[in-house]
Amino acid sequence: MDQLEYFHLPPGGTPPELSCQQPFAAVVVIKADISAEWRRSVSRWLVQSGCLYMMAWGTESSAWDDSVDHANLEAFDYDEIPDEHLVMTTWHDNEPLEDVLWFATNSLEHPVRKIARLILIDISTQERRIEIMNSIARSAD
Repeated sequence: MDQLEYFHLPPGGTPPELSCQQPFAAVVVIKADISAEWRRSVSRWLVQSGCLYMMAWGTESSAWDDSVDHANLEAFDYDEIPDEHLVMTTWHDNEPLEDVLWFATNSLEHPVRKIARLILIDISTQERRIEIMNSIARSAD
């Protein structure tokens, strides 16, 4: 990945405006309980902001996978999604975060678009930039 960004997103918070319209991958690290409606809202934001690959890790990660899939379908009125707008999704219940981060920074590929930007979205009550960035460093070993 050429570009790496970290965002802390407290449960119920408003997602940030993303300044660049460049397609991106996102690792959503969930360490808090949240409402299904807020998850839907954040999923729509991911799709509308240009996310083309979303990996969910942590609390209810499979629900995040489903929610982003639905947001992608909704964006195209539940019709066929053009390949260049298809959002790939995965969830990781029983894997170390370092494994997910390693894949995101070393092996991630979209079927038709180049992705050079990775956004780490930390859904937790406390900001954990150092902890998560250290996880990325450990994943490189």
